[in-house]
Amino acid sequence: MRVYDYHKSSVALAPYGSYWRVMRRLVTVDMLVNKRINEAATIRRKCTDDMLRWIEEETRKIQGESNGNNGIRVARFVFLLTFNLLGNLMLSRDLLDPDSKEGSEFFSVMTRLMKLSGNGNVADFFPWLKWLDPQGLKRKTKKNLGKALEIASNFVKERMEDKNSSENNKRDFLDMLLEFQGNGKDEPVQLSQQDIYIFILELFMAGSETTSSTIEWALTELLCNPKTMMEAKAELSGVVGPNKRVEESDIGNLPYLNAVIKETFRLHPHCHSLDPDVWDDPFSFKPERFIGSKIDYKGYNYELIPFGAGRRMCAGLALGERVLHLVLGSLLHHFDWELGGNVTKETIDMKEALGVTMRKLEPLLAVPKMCMKSAD
Repeated sequence: MRVYDYHKSSVALAPYGSYWRVMRRLVTVDMLVNKRINEAATIRRKCTDDMLRWIEEETRKIQGESNGNNGIRVARFVFLLTFNLLGNLMLSRDLLDPDSKEGSEFFSVMTRLMKLSGNGNVADFFPWLKWLDPQGLKRKTKKNLGKALEIASNFVKERMEDKNSSENNKRDFLDMLLEFQGNGKDEPVQLSQQDIYIFILELFMAGSETTSSTIEWALTELLCNPKTMMEAKAELSGVVGPNKRVEESDIGNLPYLNAVIKETFRLHPHCHSLDPDVWDDPFSFKPERFIGSKIDYKGYNYELIPFGAGRRMCAGLALGERVLHLVLGSLLHHFDWELGGNVTKETIDMKEALGVTMRKLEPLLAVPKMCMKSAD
């Protein structure tokens, strides 16, 4: 990850020091503080409704086609949702939609980058092979990272042009990055353009890829466990009610949905929580193991740390958990789901791809069927 000097501006890869402290503070104090997260509730609602509408439109589009039972790639729509959510927080606007060229391109690039960054590199063990790049990792990373930076920088440039040509004085995270002034001693005086591009790209990568991957695995596990799916949908129906949208205010009253998400974290994080000395029947999907349990994923229970722990813990935990509950709850309450492509729960491929995130190797294709009124 040294191409384009990415490692010099990356928060995730930066060593602990003044630069890391400054950038971490900008995220936790200026962007992802609870006050700003609460204020963004209407944006999360709007982005979720957009996702539901896109899925409805895609479903209508494929109905009647010869391959209509193949289903849709759910992770792609969740990726677009989270990307637009972060776009509104950082750049005050939606950035992508299912028909945009950039949307499909950026989703593909992000997926490849996550896979490449998690691959074992032979040159790390035999440094004299570094110049040869025997696996082509440097070449592929340079190509994909260059494309991702190009797309991200274009978004920033468009945002700057809109800001200069309109009277909208609303401040967003980009404004805070541009206005940053350090002390010039143990902090940079200001952030370079490269720092800003890489910082924004990294936030997009971290937020969009991880959320879409988690939702994909959660829905996969539920489709493979129909009784668990019925239990989750019954809870949503009882708490939310028929033909009503899932709201963030409902989340605290949905313990089984919360247990489904915890169990997905346990089975499919970057580091597995499958110790039989800690978990009964560790390889089975059993959300009920978390009902009445005090084990949480906020860094205090080391048997379940999908967000990490300590000073390097994921800064987006508070936002991520709200998005995950709202999106998964909305998908389950708004649609009935079936496996697509003549796949059954016995034949579905459950292998994980090697990468920074443990994305499903074979993307989930699922068939949604409306079970409540349109999100329009």
